[in-house]
Amino acid sequence: MKRILIIEDEKNITRFLELELMYEGYEVETADNGRTGLAKALDTEWDCILLDLMLPELNGVEVCRRIRSVKTTPIIMITARDSVMDKVSGLDSGADDYIAKPFAIEELLARLRALLRRTQPNSQTTNEEMVTYRNLTLEVQARQVKKDGEIIELTKREYELLYVLMINKNIVMSRETLLNKVWGYESEVETNVVDVYIRYLRHKLDSNEAESFIQTVRGTGYVMRS
Repeated sequence: MKRILIIEDEKNITRFLELELMYEGYEVETADNGRTGLAKALDTEWDCILLDLMLPELNGVEVCRRIRSVKTTPIIMITARDSVMDKVSGLDSGADDYIAKPFAIEELLARLRALLRRTQPNSQTTNEEMVTYRNLTLEVQARQVKKDGEIIELTKREYELLYVLMINKNIVMSRETLLNKVWGYESEVETNVVDVYIRYLRHKLDSNEAESFIQTVRGTGYVMRS
């Protein structure tokens, strides 16, 4: 049975989610503030955490960062705030998905199922142990990226975006396709979230390079060309 932790301070929402998830066959536990939620998240193994952004004592972004520093537990951020930068902040802190209130429970359940499928062992691997492009090396099992032998520190999301682009070398990837492959849902989230993460990658990878590793195809998306 899959185990879900809900960290949410609005009691009516918590109870609603708890009942719906239990009906779907999940084992559920709850926390109504950031500190308690963080303690439960770190003390127990969960299949997924539903995490509100606005929490008493410790906000959701900080809770997410602290969880992500020691665990890879899948996290869906739930919040009433729906601006692009709020989404970027939540995702960049380590969340795997993001849904804004009010939402249909069917959508949340679908996102949860998709996330659990993606995070099963070996769901995001390739037959190759190493993927190379120019002077970049991506070590699949270690989830590590090196440039000229030096490790490049990437967030989980940056790594996954780079991985998708590298294993699809010479194939132009649309923003919608990248959203689906990396974030795991269609383009309900604005596609400029992809643009933000492409900028992050270029900033980390392109220093002293004559040509960017990631090329923009105007009106379409991005590609890494050999």
